[in-house]
Amino acid sequence: ILSRLGAASLTIVRERAMSVPAVLSQSDQDHNVSSDAPSDVPNRLIVVSNQLPIIAARKTDDNGMSFWDFTWDESSIYMHIKDALPAALEVFYVGALRADVGTTEYNDVSKTLLDRFNCVASVSFLRGLQDPANEKRDLERSIEIKIKASGIHVGQMESYLSQPDTRLKIQELKKRFEGKTVLLGVDDLDIFKGVNFKVLAMEKLLKSHPGSSWLGRAVLVQILNPARGRGQDVVEINDEIRTICVRINTELGSPGYQPIVFIDWPISLSEKAAYYAVSEVAIVTPLRDGMNLIPYEYVVSRQGVDDPNANNPKKSMLVVSEFIGCSPSLTGAIRVNPWDVEDTAEAMFTALTASDLHKETVHLKHYHYITTHDVANWARSFFQDLEQTCIDHSHKRCVNLGFGLDTRVVLFDQKFSKLDTDILENAYSMAQNRAIILDYDGTITPSISKSPTEAVISLINKLCNDPKNMVFIVSGRSKENLGNWFSACEKLAIAAEHGYFIRWASDQEWEMCARENSVRWMEMAEPVMNLYTEATDGSYIEKKETAMVWHYEDADKDFGSDQAKELLDHLENVLANEPVAVKRGQDIVEVKPQGVTKGIVVEKIFAFMSEKGKQADFVLSVGDDKSDEDMFVAIADGITKGQITNNNSVFTCVVGEKPSAAEYYLDETKDVSTMLEKLGHLSNQG
Repeated sequence: ILSRLGAASLTIVRERAMSVPAVLSQSDQDHNVSSDAPSDVPNRLIVVSNQLPIIAARKTDDNGMSFWDFTWDESSIYMHIKDALPAALEVFYVGALRADVGTTEYNDVSKTLLDRFNCVASVSFLRGLQDPANEKRDLERSIEIKIKASGIHVGQMESYLSQPDTRLKIQELKKRFEGKTVLLGVDDLDIFKGVNFKVLAMEKLLKSHPGSSWLGRAVLVQILNPARGRGQDVVEINDEIRTICVRINTELGSPGYQPIVFIDWPISLSEKAAYYAVSEVAIVTPLRDGMNLIPYEYVVSRQGVDDPNANNPKKSMLVVSEFIGCSPSLTGAIRVNPWDVEDTAEAMFTALTASDLHKETVHLKHYHYITTHDVANWARSFFQDLEQTCIDHSHKRCVNLGFGLDTRVVLFDQKFSKLDTDILENAYSMAQNRAIILDYDGTITPSISKSPTEAVISLINKLCNDPKNMVFIVSGRSKENLGNWFSACEKLAIAAEHGYFIRWASDQEWEMCARENSVRWMEMAEPVMNLYTEATDGSYIEKKETAMVWHYEDADKDFGSDQAKELLDHLENVLANEPVAVKRGQDIVEVKPQGVTKGIVVEKIFAFMSEKGKQADFVLSVGDDKSDEDMFVAIADGITKGQITNNNSVFTCVVGEKPSAAEYYLDETKDVSTMLEKLGHLSNQG
């Protein structure tokens, strides 16, 4: 994901995986930072990848002193991102350096990388990015995730082909393989690249078609890039490949002919381009891989073959593993299961014997796709989406929250501020028809496991006894619990189970706010929840009339969070065809009927007050979690619809400083209690 927020940004790009955008920003003493960048500060893009696009090599100077030599890795796709971005955009890279740097050298190396390459070497990857669901919960911000296959730097490949040394190498290779048909493999030395299976498939090809004259004519050139890691597995696969190649060449070779040409020393990109250019077929058959751009490089190189007759159509053929990322984009390639040696051998034979017209058609299709979906297109696509996503960030402010490793930067609307109780009390005193809508857990009580205290009951009754007030408790709790807990509050209206049940006063019956739904899904959900309850110490299940909740607030924080993520996925799969919604909240995973939200309760309250001729001229709504956001949105809609007579007396408030649809916040539940006490005191005075 490429992300830019205001003057500074954090871009996260990871091979084989998507990632999450965040913000880097300096803070002042109040921890507030405007996202409006000064005109003299350039925009910055920070690319965070698993590895820096840097090649590090140990060298020795004339005096015998050892030093580090750093150069750009021209083959890294991350390095070429900046080629597609505005020139004024300053690009920084953060990631691991592919070298073992001693602790005494780290400071010097870090300074060199930053000063010369705008690179920051990280000791470990960013904390907490494994689970996108965690990011959405922890960072409290919207996260855009985009998946798009990357491309190659077409211009770079074409420049290699036009270099004099590449042209000379092409002529040298044409002469060397004159009368032969070259198949090419380019792979890293790795157990997952399937090189051992590939050379066995070449052997099978030559033995299976003895009368086709490919024996003595077909040559597999296998370029083996140096291993990126170390270990016994690397040594063993290298020995195995060498042994197979020697055996095949001994058995099937002849004077002037070797079926396998094995290149296991480092070669330059220009030399590699020359091999691409003279090869009729490219064989890219890893057992498992990421994107793998070798096929793209091959096709572009075949287009640039130095042909005396420039009008001759270009040709290329590809045999690719079905387990690599680029496979779906190469619709003309022959796909194989690389574990199946016979299947791969037949695919190689098909590629060799294809008609020229077919080779030309396939090449043209692939070349058009590759040149129109290059790395510049890839980077621009992310950047444009980023610009659109962040279009309103200039109207927001950045705030640093937390300390140390828990520090995060979040975005708030400019109007979002701490609730000024003086303004609230003044509006309350002047109003005649007030709607007070309160969440329960985490709002008027600090714990989700306790019944209300006598003090809470007392302040609720003070507010309810004021004839100008309609007071509502809107909670996810069951109607039995809420009815029993607030039995002493005769005039209190209650919405239970997120609004599925509503009671307008203690002497009235409960009514359903939504149509009655079957709860047969509970028979499917309960066994799944039981599995996770047994495996997670401190967790328990709360079964309501229309919903089920798995609580883990008393479990180990990290383990409980991981279990909640798994349970959420498990329930979504099991209940995919049921009319329910599976949601994750503050230390809970809840299953409830679809379409039941606290926003529906707000709409009913406004409608009820209008029917009684008491259209609200003061609204106070307080909540603390995601489910309460529906209340805040519904209240904003009520303003638009004209259901509230005084728009200046609307106070939506979230508990805790965090991004919200509410306009105000209070720090904790005791601040909510203090505020309600003041309002109750004003009612008694009135």
